[in-house]
Amino acid sequence: MTIIISDSGFKPKKKQQEIFTVLMLFTSRLTCSPITEEAWPFFLALQQHPDVMRYVADARSEQEIREAFDARLAPWSPGSRHWLCLLVRDTATNEPLGVTGYIHHEDDCAEVGFLFAPAAQGKGYGQESLKALCDFAFNEGGIRKLTATVTAGNGASRHLLEKTGFILEGELREAYWLAGSWHNDWLFGLLRHEYDEKR
Repeated sequence: MTIIISDSGFKPKKKQQEIFTVLMLFTSRLTCSPITEEAWPFFLALQQHPDVMRYVADARSEQEIREAFDARLAPWSPGSRHWLCLLVRDTATNEPLGVTGYIHHEDDCAEVGFLFAPAAQGKGYGQESLKALCDFAFNEGGIRKLTATVTAGNGASRHLLEKTGFILEGELREAYWLAGSWHNDWLFGLLRHEYDEKR
C-alpha cells in the first residue's frame, strides 16, 4: 500500500507547477518515510560499517558522509534530480532497519539503491521495501525503467534485485575502483511493463 501526503503547496518550475510531497510507503511490516535529521546517527553507522559498505564504497570521513546525508534531506518530488532517500523502519517497533530510494537519470528512468543494517539482513526487509518502492515508481512516480548497478561479487544484492524482477543486462569490466583494485559492475534493469506482468 502506498500513501502520499501532500500539503506543502506549489512551487513554479519552468512552465509547470511542482508539488513537493511528504512520501510514505507502507507494507505489512515496514514504514518507509523521507530521511530526516534525526536519522543521522543511524545513517552514519550504516556508512561506517565495513560489512554494509564492503561492495559499496571505501571508508570515508564523517564530513564526507555528512555531505551525502545533507544532500538527501532536501524536499523531493517526482522528477527531482537528487536522491529520494527513504528510511525503512519496523512498523511495530519503529526501529530503523535501512535506507532505500532512487535517483533520476532521465525523466522516466531512475537508479535504485539500498543499504540495510547487518541485523536487518536476511529477513526479507530489502525485497519488501524495494517492491514498495517499485510500486510507487511505476504507478505514481512516472517511471518507465528502473536500473541498479551492483559491484560484481555482491551476491546478496543481486539475489534481492532478481527476486524483485530486475534482469541482468550486462557487465562492465573493471568499472569501479574499490578496496585497492578494479571491480566489474553488474547492470540490472526493470521495465514497468515487465513489473506489471510479474505482479
